[in-house]
Amino acid sequence: MYNDNPTLENLGKTMDEAKQGEVFFKESKRPGEKHFYIESYGCQMNFSDSEIVASILGEAGFQATRNMEIADLILINTCSIREKAEDTVRKRLRVFDTVKQDRPGTLVGVLGCMAERLKSKFLEEERLVDLVVGPDAYRDLPNLVAGAEEGEKGVNVFLSREETYADISPLRLNSNGVTAFISIMRGCDNMCSFCVVPFTRGRERSRNAFSIIAEATDLYEKGFREVTLLGQNVDSYKWENPENGELVSFAKLLEMTALVSPDLRIRFSTSHPKDITDEVLYTMAKYENICKYIHLPVQSGNTRVLDLMNRTYTREWYEDKVRRIYEIMPDCAISSDIIAGFCTETEEEHQETLSMIEFANYSMSYMFFYSERPGTLAARKYEDDIPLEVKKRRLQEIIRLQTQISYKHNQNDIGKTFKVLIEGESKKSDQDWKGRNSQNKMMVFPKKGEHKPGDYVYVKALEGTSATLIGEMVEA
Repeated sequence: MYNDNPTLENLGKTMDEAKQGEVFFKESKRPGEKHFYIESYGCQMNFSDSEIVASILGEAGFQATRNMEIADLILINTCSIREKAEDTVRKRLRVFDTVKQDRPGTLVGVLGCMAERLKSKFLEEERLVDLVVGPDAYRDLPNLVAGAEEGEKGVNVFLSREETYADISPLRLNSNGVTAFISIMRGCDNMCSFCVVPFTRGRERSRNAFSIIAEATDLYEKGFREVTLLGQNVDSYKWENPENGELVSFAKLLEMTALVSPDLRIRFSTSHPKDITDEVLYTMAKYENICKYIHLPVQSGNTRVLDLMNRTYTREWYEDKVRRIYEIMPDCAISSDIIAGFCTETEEEHQETLSMIEFANYSMSYMFFYSERPGTLAARKYEDDIPLEVKKRRLQEIIRLQTQISYKHNQNDIGKTFKVLIEGESKKSDQDWKGRNSQNKMMVFPKKGEHKPGDYVYVKALEGTSATLIGEMVEA
């Protein structure tokens, strides 16, 4: 699941503070202290990876800061899924370069997918960075930093078939203390023609199931009440227990996580339609604490375009999968990813994407126009022949329709009561709480009683916009 508006996240603290479960950022500098500053862009996996990086740097003696001006090490965790995301990173690197000029000795590093894709280009052509570190090489960061401090340029973009960081406890910094990500697998074996992820994150490998459950249990014991299981394609998770040969599927992992505690909510992202099974759906239906929400990217509503995208399903097959979800879980919400203006897409095929949005009744979608990524199958085989103005117009039609459907979706919930996990105060008023229901819909409601973030309350929806339900707390 990707966010087209890159988000800033600053992470970091010492290991002692991490063990205490406190969020702590150094805003001033003492002699001898080393500080790092990190920004994360793109998908949820990148934000999860930044927590792993923070843990590794904490072990190496670095402390975090929100103040770039005092940082000895400035890192940016990057996304390559669209050109816009890469342009944003380049702009940020120029900002970081002014800090380097004012504070000689400051190191700048590029992490993540963009580092993997462009590799030495950053060092040789951009000349703005000292470190380039791919998603599978974060353990090498302390060594690379030490070398860079001696004037060396550090590059490690090795893609591993084994690395899952299963033994590293991520530092939950900038967290609300209620919700957290757990990475369950890395990489992707689906060669969608438009996607750069298999080239920047490597092949699929699943993490030890017991380490995932241990992490979920630790989070619950620290007061967290919701975890999101992350992977490029979580439904293809599979791990074989070396002791007895038992194969743990994603459905089994969902059940194991749900059994940590009935008060720990479980979400997951992202699903590939071809891999989500009835077993997963029945497991979701069985456990109240597995949220009734599935992100099921369709990308296009036309079978010919889907074939060009190498999505491995037809429009009719996807429709059957949507029907099956609603059959097993009538109260489930489905969201999607949609690409406008893929290579050779006609107006009639665009209309089929619009009709798919109506058919699936998505609660929300992440919507983009096609951005050709160098090195992908589509870039090698197909001409990016849809004019930009046509892409933008089609995207606006998709956004307009999805907004209307999201509004109707929320209007249908008015008068219903939902179990909501309080995540914190509303952005607009400290007199209101915000939290999500099982269907991943944000609800805002006035504070009442002695409740606090991490509490479950029941909220009756009174009104709604296309993005939010407004309600009031009621008795269960």
